[in-house]
Amino acid sequence: MKAEEIRAFADTELGQKVKDARVELFNLRFQLATGQLDNPQRIKAIKHDLARLHTEVRAREIEAARKARAAS
Repeated sequence: MKAEEIRAFADTELGQKVKDARVELFNLRFQLATGQLDNPQRIKAIKHDLARLHTEVRAREIEAARKARAAS
């Protein structure tokens, strides 16, 4: 998932993508522990996607706070 795609998501979609990525990461770690993981590089990719998602969430929080301060 690219940053441009992530920026295009609505706030609700973004929250859902974060939840989905966390669940997928959990499942991949579980598969790794049980020896059923086919592609270990997928864990790294999900971690990067999750970090990108969290970065966008935080950027939106900062922007909202900035707008609230400007409106006051």
